Amino acid sequence: MGRYDFDTIYDRRGTASLKYDFGMSRKGRDDLLPLWVADMDFKLPEEILDEIISRAKHGIFGYTDPDEKYFDALRLWYGSRHGIEFENGWVTVEPGVVYSIACTIRAFTRPGEAVLIQQPVYYPFMETIELNNRKLVNNQLVYKDGRYGIDFDDFERKIIDNDVKLFILCSPHNPVGRVWTREELVRLGDICLDHGVLIFADEIHSDFVYKGHKHTSFLTLEDKYREITILGTSPSKTFNLAGLQVANIIIPDDALRKRYRIENGAAGYSQGNALGMTATQAAYTKGGQWLDELLEYLQGNVTYIRDFVRDKLPNVRMVEPEGTYLVWLDFSRYTDDYRELRKLIEYEAKLWLDPGIIFGSRTALFERINIASPLSVIEQAMNQLYEAAQRRKS
Repeated sequence: MGRYDFDTIYDRRGTASLKYDFGMSRKGRDDLLPLWVADMDFKLPEEILDEIISRAKHGIFGYTDPDEKYFDALRLWYGSRHGIEFENGWVTVEPGVVYSIACTIRAFTRPGEAVLIQQPVYYPFMETIELNNRKLVNNQLVYKDGRYGIDFDDFERKIIDNDVKLFILCSPHNPVGRVWTREELVRLGDICLDHGVLIFADEIHSDFVYKGHKHTSFLTLEDKYREITILGTSPSKTFNLAGLQVANIIIPDDALRKRYRIENGAAGYSQGNALGMTATQAAYTKGGQWLDELLEYLQGNVTYIRDFVRDKLPNVRMVEPEGTYLVWLDFSRYTDDYRELRKLIEYEAKLWLDPGIIFGSRTALFERINIASPLSVIEQAMNQLYEAAQRRKS
C-alpha cells in the first residue's frame, strides 16, 4: 500500500476543464466519458499544493524570474532522474513546449523550408509547421508485429531530397509509446549532424517510462550533438501542471540560444508564470515519491487494458507502451472503415478518445486513450467499449 491515493474520483466539471467542460462546444454532446486530451485526473500531493497555496496567499503576483532555488530544483530533478547536466544560463523559461517549437521553427527556418516529423505523432507538430508556412516532411514510423520502429534510410533520404532544416523528435513518443534506445537516438543524431539538421527534442513525457525501459535524454549523448540540439522539457505532464503554463527549454550552444531568444523576444514573451514556477520548484524537490507510486499505478492500468483486450476484444490490439500515459489501440482487425470505428467509439460506446487520424493519415483505424485516471474510470471505459461491440454482434 502506497502513501498516495490514485483511486479517488474528483469532479472536474465546472472548473473550465478542457477535458470535461467543453463536450457541447467541441462534440455537440456532454454524455461522453472523456479520455482524450493528455492531462491527468489525479490531484497533486499536499506537500506540493501547500507550496502553491502559500505563494498564492502572499497575494502579489508581479513579474517573476527564476532564481537560484528554481535552477537548483531543475538540476536536482533532471540530474538524478535523467543524468542531464546543464548551466543555469542554458535554460529559457517558456509557457509551453509547443510554444517553444513554434519559436524554433520561426528562428531557424524560413517560409517554405522543410521540417521533418515522424508520424503518427502529436498533432500540434504538424499544425505548428503548417501554420508557420513551412513544408511538412514525414518519416513514417514502421509498424510491424505490434511495435513501432524507425526507417533510418527513409529518414536520411527525406532529409536529402527535401533539404530539411529542422527535425522535431518526440521522445518518448506520443502516441505510439516508444522509448527510443540510445542506439536509435545516436543514429538519428549522426544523420542530422551529417546534413546540418537542427533537432528539437521534445522530452515532455520523459518521466513516464515503464519497467524494463530507460529514457535517454538527447543531452546525455556525446557533446558533438549539443551544437544541433534544443531540448524541450516541462513538468506539465509529470505533475499535471499544464494549466500553469511553464516549460524549461535547455539550449547548450551559445549561438543557437541567442537566435532562439531573439525569436522568443519577437513573440513578446519574457517573464514566466509566477505560480507555475512555484509549482515546478515544489514538484521537482518534493514530488519524487508521488511520481514513483503514480508510475506503478499507471502500470496497473496498462496491465488491465492489455488483459481486457486480450480476453474480451480479440480483434483489437494494444500497442504495448514503453512510456507515456497514453495507450495506442489498433482497431484494424475489427473494421476497415474509419467512419464505422468513430461510430462505435463515440456514438455507441460513448467514449471521447483521440482518433488516430489526427496523428497522421495512415492511422485512421487507431485510437489513443489516456489512462491517467483512477482504475475504476478505465474499467468503465473498457466495459462501455465491450458492451458496444457486443451489441453489434446481437
